[in-house]
Amino acid sequence: MAAEAGGGARGPFLVLEGIEGAGKTTQVALLAERLRRQGREAVVVREPGGTPLAEEARRLVLETPAALAPVSPAAELFLVLAARADLVQRIIRPALERGAVVLADRFDLSTHAYQVAGRGLDAPLVVAANRLATGGLTPDVYVVLEVPVETGRARQAAEGKARDRLESEGDGFHRRVAEAFRNAAGSNILHLAADRTADAVHAELWAALALRFPHIFFPDAG
Repeated sequence: MAAEAGGGARGPFLVLEGIEGAGKTTQVALLAERLRRQGREAVVVREPGGTPLAEEARRLVLETPAALAPVSPAAELFLVLAARADLVQRIIRPALERGAVVLADRFDLSTHAYQVAGRGLDAPLVVAANRLATGGLTPDVYVVLEVPVETGRARQAAEGKARDRLESEGDGFHRRVAEAFRNAAGSNILHLAADRTADAVHAELWAALALRFPHIFFPDAG
């Protein structure tokens, strides 16, 4: 069930998902910039992160060298969910309730891909824990940006990006994650080929969102 407003109209909750290097951050930024030009409030969040507590959880999950402080799959999950719970309560729900468009760089589909498919945690237990963390909040639309794992890694290398703890996992882990994203299905899940220019992906993404939210994602004036 999608998030419900506490009276009055609310903005949609949109999530960009996909493997590392798929272009999520770029597409979130392009959407936010265009919405703001049109006078719409766009709130951008990333996961894990977005609040002091969530940023500390992000540091523990992504930046702590495994050799110095091994993190078990269950501990990794609960760090991610603690960050999500704080982000939802402090940032996402208030923004939705005042009518803003919330654009998230990852949400619970990433938890399924990384902690369930990648780490092998029990799916029903993870779903139940996530529901507790989010209070039942569900995005209106997930957009899965699809690129081959090799393409994503090549993009990151070209940008000079150092690999974090998850990105440094082996090929088997990343194949399982990519397959989970590729197989994600549902009425609120869109898949877009992202091995194209950022502008081309943005044009198709905006058009797809305009079909669902024509009162928000409309053509630029002039």
